[in-house]
Amino acid sequence: MGRHTQDAERDAEPDAELVGRRRETELLAAALDRAADGAGGSAVLLRGESGIGKSALLDWAARRAGERGFTVLRAIGAEAEREFAFGALHQAAWPLLQASRTLTEHQRDALECALGARAGTPPSGFAVGAATLALLAGAAHDGPLLLVLDDLHWIDSSSAAVFAFLQRRCAELPLVIVGAGRPDGAAAEAWPVEPVEVRELPRPDAAALLLRNCPELAATAADRVLDEAAGNPLALVELPRQLRGEEQRGLAPLPDRLPLGRRLERMFAERLGALTPEAGRVLLLAALAAGTDAAGGVWLREVAGTGAEEALARIEAEGLAGLDPAGRLVFRHPLVRAAVISTAPESARRAAHRALAGRLAPDDPRGLVHEASAALLPDEGLAARLQEAGGRLARRGGEAEGALLLERAAALSADPAARARRLTWAAVMAARGGRLRHTAALVEEVRRAPVPPDIAPLFAYAVVYVDQSHRVDFESSAALLPAALDALTAPGAETFGGLVDQVYFKLLLAATYTGDPRAWQALERHRENVSAPGRLCHRAWSDPARTAHGAAEELRAMADGLSEEQEAGTAWLLLWTATAADTADCELWRRFTGLHGYATQGSVAKAKAYQDFLRGRWELAPVCLREAEVADELGYHCNALMFRHYYAHFLAGRGDEEGLREIERLVRPTAARARMRFVLDRLTHLRGLAALAHGRYEQAYAHFADLTPPGRLPRGLPWFHPLFFDLVEAAVHTGRRPEARAHVAAGRAVRADEISGHHAFLLAAAAAVAADDDEAEDAYRAAYAVPGAEQWVFELARLRLAHGSWLRRRHRAGARDVLRAAHHAFRRLGAGPWADRCEEELRAAGGPVGAEPAAAAATGAVVAGPAVSASAAAALTGQELRIARLAGTGLSNKEIGLRLGLSHRTVAAHLYKIFPKLGIASRAALARALGDG
Repeated sequence: MGRHTQDAERDAEPDAELVGRRRETELLAAALDRAADGAGGSAVLLRGESGIGKSALLDWAARRAGERGFTVLRAIGAEAEREFAFGALHQAAWPLLQASRTLTEHQRDALECALGARAGTPPSGFAVGAATLALLAGAAHDGPLLLVLDDLHWIDSSSAAVFAFLQRRCAELPLVIVGAGRPDGAAAEAWPVEPVEVRELPRPDAAALLLRNCPELAATAADRVLDEAAGNPLALVELPRQLRGEEQRGLAPLPDRLPLGRRLERMFAERLGALTPEAGRVLLLAALAAGTDAAGGVWLREVAGTGAEEALARIEAEGLAGLDPAGRLVFRHPLVRAAVISTAPESARRAAHRALAGRLAPDDPRGLVHEASAALLPDEGLAARLQEAGGRLARRGGEAEGALLLERAAALSADPAARARRLTWAAVMAARGGRLRHTAALVEEVRRAPVPPDIAPLFAYAVVYVDQSHRVDFESSAALLPAALDALTAPGAETFGGLVDQVYFKLLLAATYTGDPRAWQALERHRENVSAPGRLCHRAWSDPARTAHGAAEELRAMADGLSEEQEAGTAWLLLWTATAADTADCELWRRFTGLHGYATQGSVAKAKAYQDFLRGRWELAPVCLREAEVADELGYHCNALMFRHYYAHFLAGRGDEEGLREIERLVRPTAARARMRFVLDRLTHLRGLAALAHGRYEQAYAHFADLTPPGRLPRGLPWFHPLFFDLVEAAVHTGRRPEARAHVAAGRAVRADEISGHHAFLLAAAAAVAADDDEAEDAYRAAYAVPGAEQWVFELARLRLAHGSWLRRRHRAGARDVLRAAHHAFRRLGAGPWADRCEEELRAAGGPVGAEPAAAAATGAVVAGPAVSASAAAALTGQELRIARLAGTGLSNKEIGLRLGLSHRTVAAHLYKIFPKLGIASRAALARALGDG
């Protein structure tokens, strides 16, 4: 048989380099070189229209990788196979799995069950993701790896989730992942990498490709082909093949212009007409077959029977498809497959589906889909089997594929009530699988007819899912979910596979975000009807100052004791509890990162974003914006709002008030419409934090006191603790030490330090800042001694700044060391205004600031504050210099005194000495005299 190719540009490019693709090949080569040299892996996502040459680039990368000793793994998406969970993963992982000797028994079981090679309890989603990563890690010991993923837009959702999981971790291995998909494909949207747009070839490159492929083409005909192809490589190769001799020689005009996709499909369809009926039947079987085994040449020969060998030879001779080295029939291009299916008569398609179904096991989801495609009339028995298979897929992480099977089951349902039940289940599965827009469409379809009473709780859950996550609307949560909980917890009621906890979580989310009393009342009423994780989550959020004691320790013990199946059902509850207690660490979210759909992955990403802020990983702040874009693309607009809300934390911490205002313009209108007090109050808090960074203490105190009056911990403020330290600091700086001490006393009264390590540190830090002089040293020492204090990088640096200032004002030893530690942390975080204050304190202490501006620039640190002239530095003492700089910014004597712990009279006395030393007569001249411009 002749040589088979998948892409026309590759067919025309026998050489190593591709015409007009230098930018793309250099990028791919760089990624391969880094992995081969041990510098870590990376991912490249190629995106472009059909026929633009993506497959040619993938093959170029595979050839280059093979030359460098890579192990090359491949998976190709197929439209007919999107309903089968882990089908594409099977293509990529199966060769390695068969040869692997490094996997644990648990990891091998997880992969073999997911790939259908072993019977048994279906694994949870994250188990498959982790097992796949372990499989690749084991193979990487023998050399670097290249994973090639073609037609991502047709890869099943479960496999796409695994590949996205691997993409996020490929830097840990010598692994390069190169994927290719169409611009409208959703499968690649979860990849947090910028796609490389593969565009049309410029006309000179297009002409070179055309000349290389068709040197005999007349100039006039070549010009027409170049116009018609518009730079599409597939069209440049295929269009000339359709021309008659006179047309090639320029003696007859080309056909009228058609849209490129239709034109190419039509050209393939015309070539199909030249095939024998038997060859057409073999092609149709291959086009509709799902799974790698079904596309194998041996399998096709068995199904086709007599004449199969001749049919395969004819197919390959026509250049429509061919057997690859592994013996699989591979189509020249996806448009060939589309043309085969679209041109086949309906009766032929149904016959092919029946033949395919007969070759598969009765409970194989692929066989059930073929049966459904062959059916002419409603079939309740088949619908029931499809529903059961969809449930099995969902339980092993394939929620999106399970939803598709449920929709097919609904279409085969004769009873309208059964149809509504199955569509409702499909809506819930689609939401959990990341197809939220599709869920919204299914909910509207179910609404067109009466909803069966027995399915009402599940339908309410689907409605609320769409309203919360897609429409950012929480009104239906309090209106529908309390009744749903009543129905689900009634004696003998259908539980819908643990729906009680899911409904409880959605209602708790609405209550936390909006404070709706109807939601809180229903949660309290049903608290004993939910699981232990549900009760713990309620405790952590309902009134944490009074109910969340021991939540962090209880959560960790609970998570350690859960089985994988239990983890899969309680992931959201555990993550939300961890967010309340600020304990969502790497170990926790690693357990929930895997094959679960975007619903869980989004929760993991939100927990991680907030922890990155708390734990000083501020270089990861841009991830919030990328995650927001992904969430918007997938229709999870509430997630997008929350990611931008978390990004605002980084801006406020750095004192970037302009950026904070911009984020507020994006977030506040939607949050206000949805009455999301959780976000609106936090934005007010962040305004205060930014004002605190710039030393505007009165303004900061006003913002904080508006949310929590000093000495009181309001019950409607579920995140009271981040505000606790901020309020106390602002109160002390504005001369309100009694109010600050009252607030510390309120925290101690509710035993806030018994909630979590972060609560304990914030209470201790606030107590140190508010302490009287005779208690302060011991209080600071106690705050530093709180277990885990070093992990709260930003707040620890603020505590050190306060401590160093206190030591410096009292001429105590160690002030400069403490201030330098704070200064270093602030510079690393990019918190410029806070670093400025450290520098002022260090100058006042008479010591060097630390890294000079030039050195700081070399390390990428934030250079804080202008240089002071040499004459000013020589003329003034450290304290005078500090007062002069503050006065030069426009602060009053009283404001300067509050910042430095001095009376306004002392400040005035210093200024009286400063003016003659600098040779000036007014405050207005201070900035110029100091060299501040």
